[in-house]
Amino acid sequence: MDNEIQLISDGDGLAVIGHPTDVEQFLVAEGLPSRELGLQRLGTALHAGAAAAQVGSELAANSGRWVKLTKESAQLVHRHGLMPSKTPGVSHAMVGKPGSIKSWLQITKGPGSMAASPALLAGAAGIMAQLAMQQTMNEITDYLAAIDEKVDDVLRAQKDAMLARMIGVGFVIEESMTIREKRGRVDEITWSKVQAAPATVAETQAYALRQLDTIAEKLERKTNIGDLAKAAREAESGAREWLAVLARCFQLQDAIAVLELDRVLDATPDEVNGHRLGLKTARQNRIELISRCTERLMARMDAAAGKANSKVLLNPMDSPAVVQSSNHVSIAVVDFHGRLGIEGTRQASEARGWADAAMELRDRALETGADGVDVARRVGNETFDLARSATGKLSGRLTERVFGRRRDD
Repeated sequence: MDNEIQLISDGDGLAVIGHPTDVEQFLVAEGLPSRELGLQRLGTALHAGAAAAQVGSELAANSGRWVKLTKESAQLVHRHGLMPSKTPGVSHAMVGKPGSIKSWLQITKGPGSMAASPALLAGAAGIMAQLAMQQTMNEITDYLAAIDEKVDDVLRAQKDAMLARMIGVGFVIEESMTIREKRGRVDEITWSKVQAAPATVAETQAYALRQLDTIAEKLERKTNIGDLAKAAREAESGAREWLAVLARCFQLQDAIAVLELDRVLDATPDEVNGHRLGLKTARQNRIELISRCTERLMARMDAAAGKANSKVLLNPMDSPAVVQSSNHVSIAVVDFHGRLGIEGTRQASEARGWADAAMELRDRALETGADGVDVARRVGNETFDLARSATGKLSGRLTERVFGRRRDD
């Protein structure tokens, strides 16, 4: 059969391996964007022996592309029926296009092929995990560049020693990633530079999460709408900064994982799949921890918006400001979630209009009967007094400005 390629999936991405022309035709036919897989790095993952030599020569003649798993590419995986392999967490299929048939069909492949090499599948899955994390790193870079306070500006503004240490660790990790790109591997010297980095980044992440929890707790304690409005404004700016710190932490943790996988692939290739699965679990745990913390913050902001809307009659200025700050924080969190691959949607809160609140209170009071008439009259008087007081203050300020100008003239 001509036009044979193989598909490998690790649950997060899809590797398409085969002759360069066949790989390109397959991706064009499926309409999938892709990036270079880097098959040459799998040489160290193969064991010695005749079968390994055959796979190695086959590997040298082929190329590979990586596709991020989306709804479209996941449908492709389902359509071609990738089957679980002997390598945990990795599925595989061989497909081809016989003769004049346009569609790609699943085929079988005998022993001695690339598909029969557990080392190859494990190595490919390791590289695919690296590519997925690097894509997230790039998306976080775009996120940090898009927000008003870039992460470097935020971190430099902080005087905390812990954040200063993370800045230094970030420089070391970026340097190691640069060396990796130039050399194509992570040797013992390069790895020794970043071995202590995970602890520093984890401490900074925990610190940033505590700061977000503190912001949420302050909102919960406020009962006065004026104080709540002030706390909401502080939450809006503070949350944005600490989300930037969290994004930088996540980015550095993914970079460390990329370096780790390269080191394991180079030093102990038999352990690369187990290490990949461990990193995947640890990464998911971090995502869940961050998700819980930021969801708590959004819940507090929603509660603050609800409290502000319930008191809009007596606080026509501060109440809408609380709702606006709540929406700004939620937008920032949802954007942050999207970069980390955290799914979920949230509808913006709507600031309750003063007139609507007054009408609703009047209608509710009238429904209570005779007693409601007194309540409605009292509410109307209080509302009129409040409006008259505000108008008087505004009139007084305007009068002072007018007389001030005349004196100046």
